[in-house]
Amino acid sequence: MSVETPTLSRERFVRWDDPTALADAGRTMSGREFLEAMLHGDLPSPPICHLVDFAISGVGDGQVDMTLTPQESQYNPIGSVHGGVIATVLDSVMGCAVHTRLPAGRGYTTLEIKVNYLRGITRDTGPMTAAGRVVHLGGRTAVALASLSDKTGRLYAEASTTCLVFDLPSTAAA
Repeated sequence: MSVETPTLSRERFVRWDDPTALADAGRTMSGREFLEAMLHGDLPSPPICHLVDFAISGVGDGQVDMTLTPQESQYNPIGSVHGGVIATVLDSVMGCAVHTRLPAGRGYTTLEIKVNYLRGITRDTGPMTAAGRVVHLGGRTAVALASLSDKTGRLYAEASTTCLVFDLPSTAAA
């Protein structure tokens, strides 16, 4: 049995700014100032935003919104957006929500993440909003929640995370 493969191919070019310079700039600002600088274009977005194609669209105290436009380059083998893309966006929006509550010189990393996928996403789903919010911030850990919805408010995924909070090193790792 043979399977015909379509000959139409697509390509996508990804460009990003030096992540070390971005990380170094972030050490001198509170998390909220850092994210607001990205939101307003004063600092570039990190490479992951360009690779997966999502962006910060709102920053508040303990909360961040991001936009994602589903596209073919994010598809899994069965023709829908890969769960890893969704998890990446939700992880990012929750981590950034935590970051808004941190002073200059403090950072975070994900200790655990749980994602509930509620329905499939394709490019026909249209623009989506990921909303993250902090529910607990302690001296060493933080807990945040997130949702991913379409423009009508229909929920497609939700997540929770625990982050480790720590002092940043004085310079970015190479």
